[in-house]
Amino acid sequence: MADKTHMNVVFIGHVDHGKSTLVGRMLLDTGTIEQHVIDKYKKEAESKGKASFEFAWVMDGLKEERERGVTIDVAHKRFDTDKYYFTIIDAPGHRDFIKNMITGTSQADAAVLVVAAQHGVMAQTKEHVFLSRTLGVTQVIVAINQMDAVKPAYDEATYKKVKDDVTKLMKSVGYKDEQMKFLPISGFKGDNAVKPSANLPWWKGNTLLQEMNNLVPPKKSTDLPLRWPIQDVYTITGAGTVPVGRIETGVLKPDMKIKFMPANVIGDVKSIEMHHTQLAKAEPGDNVGANIRGISKNDVRRGDVAGPADNPPTVAKTFDAQIMVLNHPSVLTVGYTPVFHLHTAQVACTFIELKKKLDPKTGATLEENPQFLKTGDAAIVKIQPTKPMVIETAKDFPQLGRFAIRDMGQTVAAGVCIAVEKKEM
Repeated sequence: MADKTHMNVVFIGHVDHGKSTLVGRMLLDTGTIEQHVIDKYKKEAESKGKASFEFAWVMDGLKEERERGVTIDVAHKRFDTDKYYFTIIDAPGHRDFIKNMITGTSQADAAVLVVAAQHGVMAQTKEHVFLSRTLGVTQVIVAINQMDAVKPAYDEATYKKVKDDVTKLMKSVGYKDEQMKFLPISGFKGDNAVKPSANLPWWKGNTLLQEMNNLVPPKKSTDLPLRWPIQDVYTITGAGTVPVGRIETGVLKPDMKIKFMPANVIGDVKSIEMHHTQLAKAEPGDNVGANIRGISKNDVRRGDVAGPADNPPTVAKTFDAQIMVLNHPSVLTVGYTPVFHLHTAQVACTFIELKKKLDPKTGATLEENPQFLKTGDAAIVKIQPTKPMVIETAKDFPQLGRFAIRDMGQTVAAGVCIAVEKKEM
């Protein structure tokens, strides 16, 4: 495992378009889980009146999800191909759960967009494509799923029509041809997932597995200074204070002096663990816990970010951002204060200036100092957090410069930070 490259792939798409089923199929057909596990789920699913959900249940571990038949939290599963070791993030398509989807997508190196052939592009297909683009996912495999369910089954013309519609949508938000790959598939039946299918004689392209093997791993940001957003903090008897989170950039090593911001405390790294194994160092993508000397459990919390003591994370007094308004019921004006979700932090922030409205496709300026912004607008804005928060420019630290904006239970906008006015701590 150690010598295989690790990649995070998020499965996105509209609710009920078959994401979880497809993921379950990939895990079964690559031998990651065994048939008897699926058979057990199948019996259980049938007894709950949810026949055909057996694959999905592999991912939907939560009892509530099985009762409702929808994916709520972001599930992580590992599977290996001969080339990569993948962490698959199964992101919810259901509208209430989109904030979890944002957390999932912002950790992804690539996305598999699942579009059901008989339904084509739906509202959430659009939302997920916008988000993937804004959050910096540059490689997307579009799996046109449920080909067994179209009339006539496995119809090439239906596939082509959906492919054209999705291509148009993706180009409208700025994806280029080389960033998109398309293929027909049936997650439930297994056609073209891991093995080519006799049901798709017209298809000469790759299987989903082959396309996943063709993904290009991201450059590991080990040359950047350490940035380690904290997800949770534990007190472990005998070990002391153990913050946990995924390293975004740089390298974490024992004996380092690190500073947590905006908490503004310094500690020494005693030891690092991942999956109960001690590490000599942790790199980007590693989800680790580290035992830190010199801090107590109450000093640090979720949303804090650790960096080298001599190059700590930036705390913003204000910042400029480029945003895309995805879904606002009315208009968005100066003074609006929704919640920004970025790395592991959730902080209410105020729009203090609407600088310019942009053309969403080209980025050209359409209007200086607009009075308001509405759904579909792209803009440059100035933002002021209501309490100290770490954010970096997307140019310097892409992983800490992307965010989603939520209000009234939905994603209102998503964006990237382009400049930060630093808060002196």
